[in-house]
Amino acid sequence: MKIIRDYIENGSAADTIEVVAANYIGEHIIKITFSDGIEKSVDFKSFLVKSLHPSISKYLNEVLFSQFTINNGNLNWNDYDLIFPIHDLYEGEIN
Repeated sequence: MKIIRDYIENGSAADTIEVVAANYIGEHIIKITFSDGIEKSVDFKSFLVKSLHPSISKYLNEVLFSQFTINNGNLNWNDYDLIFPIHDLYEGEIN
């Protein structure tokens, strides 16, 4: 799921925002670089702790959580077992 900015900045066309790099920092925090150069450190732990669903809460295991990939501009865990909207990642808040 990619986001497209819904406004025009400096008279240019809307940009598609994608994840271009991501590094696991530790304690369920990932530093994400987006295609427009913006970098965010996103803390996923509170989301994972709040989840009652075992397919999500299993990612409290840091080894499993750290095994994400970037597919088509998205962070992806285990073939779309876990994925987040780009907009949320870009805002730096996972709910």
